[in-house]
Amino acid sequence: MSLTKWFKSLFGAKPKKGPVLPRIDLAKRFEFLNRTGQGSMSKVWRARDRSLGRIVCVKVLDKVKTKKFEDRFPGLHRPTEGAICLGLRHQNIVQTFEHGMSKEGEPYLVMELIDGMGLNYLIETHSPQLEGNRINYLMQVADALEYLHNQGFLHRDVCPRNVMVTKEGLVKLIDFGLAVPNTPEFRRPGNRTGTPNYLAPEIIRRSTTDQRVDLFALGVTAYEVFTHILPWEKAQSHQTLLSHMNSAGKDPQELRPDLDKPTRAFLIKGIERDANLRFQTIAEFRDALKRLPKQDW
Repeated sequence: MSLTKWFKSLFGAKPKKGPVLPRIDLAKRFEFLNRTGQGSMSKVWRARDRSLGRIVCVKVLDKVKTKKFEDRFPGLHRPTEGAICLGLRHQNIVQTFEHGMSKEGEPYLVMELIDGMGLNYLIETHSPQLEGNRINYLMQVADALEYLHNQGFLHRDVCPRNVMVTKEGLVKLIDFGLAVPNTPEFRRPGNRTGTPNYLAPEIIRRSTTDQRVDLFALGVTAYEVFTHILPWEKAQSHQTLLSHMNSAGKDPQELRPDLDKPTRAFLIKGIERDANLRFQTIAEFRDALKRLPKQDW
C-alpha cells in the first residue's frame, strides 16, 4: 500500500504537509553582496546576515519552477529542499543553517559560504589542483552520497557542477533541489529530471529508479575527472540523449592512452547503461576506487 493510500485509510485524507513557514523580508535581513551562481530553479548570493553579522550563502528558489517540480509527484508530500538540507550533517555536504519563505513566497536557504571552485571548473580548465587528487576528491563525493542514501534520500542531480572543492581540498556536495525520498512512491516511472548529460538510462526511459541513478551520475563524473571529457557527446535534447544511451560511451583509454587497465575498467563499469552491471552501492564504488593504483597526474 502506498504512503498516500495508507494515510487515506487511516484518516480519509491526504498526508498533511509540513508546517507553514513565517515569511521574512530578505532585503532587510541580508545585505546581498554579489551573485555566486544560478541554477535552473534558483539564484544564489554571497550575503551578509545582518542579524548575526556573518557572511553566508543565500539560495532563493523560483517559486513557480519549484511548484512545477513538486507537481511531478501528485498526491505525495515531497520534503522541501530546505527541510532535507537542514537535517543533513556531514563534512562533505554543504551545511544549511536555516530555511524559510520570503515575503514574496519564495523558498530560501541560508548556507555556509564555501571558499573554493566547482569541480566542473577544475575539469574544464585542466586545473593542476586535480593532479594527484582525483581519487581523493571522488572518495569524498562517495562519502557524501553514502551518507545521503543512508538518510533515505536520492540526490538525482550528481554532476561536477554540484561538487565544490575548497582550497584545502575539502569536497562539498551541494544543490539538493531535485532530491527525493528513496521510497517506492518517489522511484516510480515518469519523473525525468536532472542534468541531461548525467541522467541514467532508466530515468531517460521513464523506468522505475533506485539509488543506482546516483551511481551512474557519479560514474560519469568520475569519467570526466580522469579524462576531462564526457563519455558521450553533449546532449542538446532528450532525443539526442536517447541515442547516446543506445551506444556505449567512448573508451576512456582512447582519450587517455596513459590510463592504467584497472582505472579504465573502473570508469567503464561506472557508466554501464545496464543498471545491473554498474556499481550497485556507493560502498562498492568506493571499494573499487580504493583499489585503483595511486595517481600522480
